[in-house]
Amino acid sequence: MLKPEVIAALTKIVGREFVLTSPEDMVCYAYDGTWLESRPDAVVLPGSTAEVAEVVRLADHERVAIIPRGAGSNLSGGTIPLYGGLVLVLTRLDQILEIDAANLVARVQPGVITARFQAEVEKQGLFYPPDPSSLKQSTIGGNVGENAGGPHCLKYGVTSNYVLGLEVVTPTGEVCRLGGKVMKNVTGYQMAQLFVGSEGTLGVITEVTLRLIPLPKYQRTTMAVFSSMEHAGQAVSDIIAAKIVPASLEFMDQTTLRCVEEYLQAGLPVHAGAVLLVEVDGNDQAAIGAETAKAAAICAQNHASEVKTAATASESAVLWAARRALSPSLARMRPNKVGEDICVPRSMIPEMVRRVQEIAAKYDLLIPIFGHAGDGNLHPNILFDRRNPEEMERVHAASGEIFAAAVALGGTLSGEHGIGLLKREFLHLGLQPEAIDLMKRLKQALDPHGIMNPGKIFAEASA
Repeated sequence: MLKPEVIAALTKIVGREFVLTSPEDMVCYAYDGTWLESRPDAVVLPGSTAEVAEVVRLADHERVAIIPRGAGSNLSGGTIPLYGGLVLVLTRLDQILEIDAANLVARVQPGVITARFQAEVEKQGLFYPPDPSSLKQSTIGGNVGENAGGPHCLKYGVTSNYVLGLEVVTPTGEVCRLGGKVMKNVTGYQMAQLFVGSEGTLGVITEVTLRLIPLPKYQRTTMAVFSSMEHAGQAVSDIIAAKIVPASLEFMDQTTLRCVEEYLQAGLPVHAGAVLLVEVDGNDQAAIGAETAKAAAICAQNHASEVKTAATASESAVLWAARRALSPSLARMRPNKVGEDICVPRSMIPEMVRRVQEIAAKYDLLIPIFGHAGDGNLHPNILFDRRNPEEMERVHAASGEIFAAAVALGGTLSGEHGIGLLKREFLHLGLQPEAIDLMKRLKQALDPHGIMNPGKIFAEASA
């Protein structure tokens, strides 16, 4: 429990309205996009960088844990207040400060919703490609903290590829500006990139400078239906080998298709073994048509039973609505799910899918699989009921085997969700002891009292 004088000091900094301590408020900030839950001691909603810095200095002095939070849509337990403390909600910092079309950059506060930001830059003919499935809820600050990805990563890259600069509040309360508007900057260490994907363990992001690119004029989406994941996986490899780089190349397995169809009634081929969605974009309509036709032909050569290219933007939108509805549709199947996000070399996708299916059978679990086939980022979703202790043991064992299989195939534990709480005990599978030790020493140097999002990535002592 926080001392009354700490609550009084927080109230003085941000105002009584923005310090929450009631039990019902604590419940609201006790969970995120996972099934995990732990209540904070208080919630603080600062309205400026200066207020963030004051709150952090107070927390550091009092040795109180701080958990930075945006929309709480993360899927790794990254915003769970494991040891209580303060949940620092940054949603009031929600201004798009500048869209600099001349320099193709923008400055935004961390609470800006990703979809809103994309819509605003597109009004000026510009494009911010990172598009996590939660883009209508997730915030830019959260995207930076988790190094979020999405379907467009195959062609355009992840969030880190667009971060030019940051304003951060360090765990001891200093305000630092790192990087800036320039495209090339090797003045000292690349400190801004250190904070990208750090999951709130190294400081609080209070402003982000992002690179933009011109908005492609045209897009075409094709759906290819396969009887097996092996055929779909080979089609992916052949498309890339043909030097076609789609904007998106996504897949869904049969279980996923059935779940989505029950949810949306979109006319999806529920009896297929797998479906690929291929989106090609660019500024030359003829070139896009040629690449789309070539990709469709490759799918047909790999035994696709049906290949259909959307004729209109609305038809394309229906297909992508189905893709973005995957997570909520799976939630209808069982009370809880673990949405993993392993990443393997593209050529290993069929083998990884086969191993996940074997693991699902071994532990008698339902594990639908979908993901970003173009970059090897797969999402096995383990569905379960956490009220069943015996089933929870099987889920834990299955998770470990999935991670081990991904690493054995040359992959990694996470492509875009981060480590958080859910994967921290498996970190040793994906990193050498020397690398983990280096990360811990960096954490200790920046956060000497261990107040910043303790217990995430690796289990350090609580604040």
